[in-house]
Amino acid sequence: MTTVTHKAPIRYFTWAFIVTAIGLALGALLGWQSTGTVSGTLSIFFIVTVLAVLEISLSFDNAIVNANKLKTMTPVWQHRFLTWGIIIAVFGMRIVFPLLIVVIAANIGPIDALVLAASQPEEYARIMHDAHLPIAAFGGAFLMMVGLSYFFDHEKDVHWVAWIEEQASRYSSIRGIEVAVVLSITLAFSRLLEGPEAQVFVNAAIYGLLTFLLVEVLGGFLDASQQTTDVAVKGGLGAFLYLEVLDASFSFDGVIGAFALSQNLFVIAIGLGIGAMYVRSMTIMLVEHGTLAQYRYLEHGAFYAILILSVIMFVQTIYHIPEVITGLGGAALIGVSLWSSIRWNRNNPEPLAEATA
Repeated sequence: MTTVTHKAPIRYFTWAFIVTAIGLALGALLGWQSTGTVSGTLSIFFIVTVLAVLEISLSFDNAIVNANKLKTMTPVWQHRFLTWGIIIAVFGMRIVFPLLIVVIAANIGPIDALVLAASQPEEYARIMHDAHLPIAAFGGAFLMMVGLSYFFDHEKDVHWVAWIEEQASRYSSIRGIEVAVVLSITLAFSRLLEGPEAQVFVNAAIYGLLTFLLVEVLGGFLDASQQTTDVAVKGGLGAFLYLEVLDASFSFDGVIGAFALSQNLFVIAIGLGIGAMYVRSMTIMLVEHGTLAQYRYLEHGAFYAILILSVIMFVQTIYHIPEVITGLGGAALIGVSLWSSIRWNRNNPEPLAEATA
């Protein structure tokens, strides 16, 4: 019998610590160059720190869902996601995505959008704020499909909140039930909006739903194509695309909400980029330590957090909800699911030993 050794948990965060040090130094430098005062420098340094903490708190569930998908992927594709994927997450979602929104909303070129971000941060922030409604509707619908697909699964036999999950598993045989639920909730929320906003909300939510379905279909097609050449290949390019879109949906709320703390695109990119590195580190640790197998309800907590986040994104099209509340709510759910898992392990030591053997 071979003994599998794992790194100490703190060692998984080595690169995250390095990026944190570099990011905070860049934030301080940016603060000094833009304000020329110690107080201004400390203010921007503090904002970068808060943004990083906010991103980490919002992304606990993201890391758990990533780990859940990664454990089905081949080592090659795991490595690709944890290298290329983090580059796309940091630079694509935290820098390119906000620029792309302004490019589309203001009908200007990418260079002009970058200049606008640097020279007129107030106008840049206003355009981003105006684009919040369709972004929240799109991301909310996509994440709602992610959460519902986990619970509406007839093969799911481990239930945390049994009276909810048993019913969901029972009705999972009804074809398209997740789509029906998302469409019903979308129409209900659209009635709370007025005029053109209602139509924009419905259209964006439908695009989010279609994006989920297309990613699922495309992922299945791509992975099936790979299996024709290698039967052992599982969770390749299709799973990679799924995780990238999932990460983007998680990032929508954080990127838009970050403009409430700072209107400087580069300060936001540094703060959220630091947080994204911790998400990567947590994902690797969860996969290599087999944490999801050791704590049976941890995934449940993450997917409940996703469902709540999706509803919050819908609600935010009508009322403002501070991102701190969103992050703490998700972290609290995951904490309760972890506590429930630990209690179950204490009461059932033999099944745990078999799962971790």
